[in-house]
Amino acid sequence: MLYLLAAVGALTIAFILWRAFGPERTGVPSSRPTLAPDDDPDFLRRLNEQQRKDEEEK
Repeated sequence: MLYLLAAVGALTIAFILWRAFGPERTGVPSSRPTLAPDDDPDFLRRLNEQQRKDEEEK
């Protein structure tokens, strides 16, 4: 019985350490999601300003 409790305790500790220091978890969003250029508001604003500037030069 003591060996069974020791095995369960060791597995629990191993699981906790693996979760804490293991590979990065997928599906957990980062603090700021990575935006594609067509989703980035700053990129779209700069693109719009550049297009207006190009149209004014013509």
